Amino acid sequence: MQHRFSASRVVAVLGPTNTGKTHLAIDRMLGHASGMIGFPLRLLARENYDRICKLKGAGSVALVTGEERIMPPGARWFVCTVEAMPLDRRVEFLAVDEIQLSTDWERGHVFTDRLLNARGLSETMFLGAETMKPLIQRLIPDIEIITRPRFSSLTYAGPKKLSRLPRRAAIVAFSATDVYALAEQVRRTRGAAPLCWVHSRPAPAMPRWNCIRPAKSTIWSPPTPSAWG
Repeated sequence: MQHRFSASRVVAVLGPTNTGKTHLAIDRMLGHASGMIGFPLRLLARENYDRICKLKGAGSVALVTGEERIMPPGARWFVCTVEAMPLDRRVEFLAVDEIQLSTDWERGHVFTDRLLNARGLSETMFLGAETMKPLIQRLIPDIEIITRPRFSSLTYAGPKKLSRLPRRAAIVAFSATDVYALAEQVRRTRGAAPLCWVHSRPAPAMPRWNCIRPAKSTIWSPPTPSAWG
């Protein structure tokens, strides 16, 4: 494991979603000769692995998750789930996404361990919600805190009936059962609603979406994973 008292620069980039934290971390990582970034979900790791492969070539990028392990001999950048991060490898840059999961009852011990012990040789970056600021400052007094404002504004519009949703609206549900139930309600009033979901990698989502998208549909009914991007 990398030494917890490394003299590398340690930064926490905190803010709400849609503030470019992940983009910043990947940009910083690729500016170093080697790097590693841990994501809370396999889907996110896979999505960003594919993105980095396009930039740097598949031979330079590794994917390490609980279910997939792609390790080219010349890999310089490692994209992982947080639990699967190979911390025995020393890299110039190291980042952990969604560090607020340190407070999670089931997975928090892993994120807390990364917060306290995982370090890059030159730079370490923790990404997450601003609610983590007091705790991070208490655990790492000399950490540099950067806050990022949201790129777009979110407002609460109040409750709405499905029949009154505007065109090109997306309804996000949290289970396949809810997706089908909501889609059926939309069809009764609007005539059509496409479905989109992800069972494994993000890649198969679009072919499945193309198969079930009605020609004149205007409202999507995706579950959470496919709504990420």
